[in-house]
Amino acid sequence: MDIFSALQTSVSGLQAQSYAISNISGNIANSQTTGYKRVDTSFIDLMAEQTSKREVAGTVLAQAQLTNTIQGNVVASQVATNMAINGQGFFTVVQKTGDANGQASFGSQTTYTRRGDFSPDKDGYLVNGAGDYLQGQNMDPATGQPTSTGLIKIANSTLPAKASSTISYTANLPASPVTANSATTGSDLYTPKDANSAILPTSTGTLTQVSSDDAANLVNNSIAGPAVTAYTASGAPVTVTTRWAKLQDIDTTATPAVTNSVWNLYYQSDTTASASASKWTNAGSMFTFDSAGQLTNPTGGTITIPNLTVSGTNLGPIAVNFGKTGLTQYADATGSATTNTLTQDGYTSGTLSSVAVTADGKINGTYSNGSVVGLASVGFARFTNPDGLKPDTAGHYFQTADSGSPLAGLAGSTIVGESTEQSNTDIASEFSKMIVTQQAYSANTRVMSTAQTMMSDLLNVIR
Repeated sequence: MDIFSALQTSVSGLQAQSYAISNISGNIANSQTTGYKRVDTSFIDLMAEQTSKREVAGTVLAQAQLTNTIQGNVVASQVATNMAINGQGFFTVVQKTGDANGQASFGSQTTYTRRGDFSPDKDGYLVNGAGDYLQGQNMDPATGQPTSTGLIKIANSTLPAKASSTISYTANLPASPVTANSATTGSDLYTPKDANSAILPTSTGTLTQVSSDDAANLVNNSIAGPAVTAYTASGAPVTVTTRWAKLQDIDTTATPAVTNSVWNLYYQSDTTASASASKWTNAGSMFTFDSAGQLTNPTGGTITIPNLTVSGTNLGPIAVNFGKTGLTQYADATGSATTNTLTQDGYTSGTLSSVAVTADGKINGTYSNGSVVGLASVGFARFTNPDGLKPDTAGHYFQTADSGSPLAGLAGSTIVGESTEQSNTDIASEFSKMIVTQQAYSANTRVMSTAQTMMSDLLNVIR
């Protein structure tokens, strides 16, 4: 390599260090930009000669080195729809292209970003600080099923009322129930006035209601069951009050031996009357327990109460789901039923009160009626080589041949609601790189001045 080549090499060094200081400058400028990924600089040597005995250091080439895989700090915000990605991946977004006749128009190209400072615009669409509109799946609040794929819209709509169809109930029934009459009669069993109002293994007749004149007998020889508020299709609340009555005890000395205890569940048919003066309706199933307190019937874990009617309001068929192990009969000193789970799936109408983003990317809405339902699912994409994406202004990234095709699923990443991801720029590190770059740039200028002196000395020899 001659003196002129040394000058060219130092020029390439100046260009490379200028490129590096440009990246450092941009990183520092964007140290507070939400979701920004810093751009580092890598240097590649270009050998001037490559013979085995004549290796000569040549020029240098500076290239950008993306840091899309390096996580920025996740910080809490005060906006419920702000979200940050903890792990790998990107939000899928589109850009607005204009407005025509009061309708917004959007580009067809999907872009990707880590900037998650999304908030609703005037139309309810989620847009971040760079003007990107979040994509995903919108869901029907009433059914929880996806309705459309595209821009996510959070509308202040009314959640329609939903009729109750299922009651989830688990409990323990006492092996020896303490009823109003058990202390005086010494019996914890209910003996109905009309045998057909109860279900026993020996029952053969048509099931009937407990008449109002036998209601006191039922109430005094049973224990309180669950009381739950169910809803009609219009959202009207209906209080369902129940009682558990034990009809048979285990008796291994009898002939034939009685190996299971038997319970029946009743609900109050008329809430306008007192419990001891109201008709009561059998739930329509026999509950049997073995000596270990395990449920032996029904075996499916669910019963259906046909045409559940309270005070003239027909709720229709109601499924009571207690699971195969949800009902037990263990000894209990209080002698009363212990409810472990009691929920139902109906509700009255409500308006949207607040939203929250879950770790799996669901946007849930909380309504004034207390219901929490899914509104949307956030669009999310991963890439085999995230650093192969093409960066653009405002934190956008585009798919390339180097990045590979987008992959679905979080795959270990999580979405953090009410938070944003900060820039991954470390100011202290950038200052350190700035000092090194400055020194390298100055050294290259010294090479140029030294080469110039050597050329002058050579010209002086000729003179």
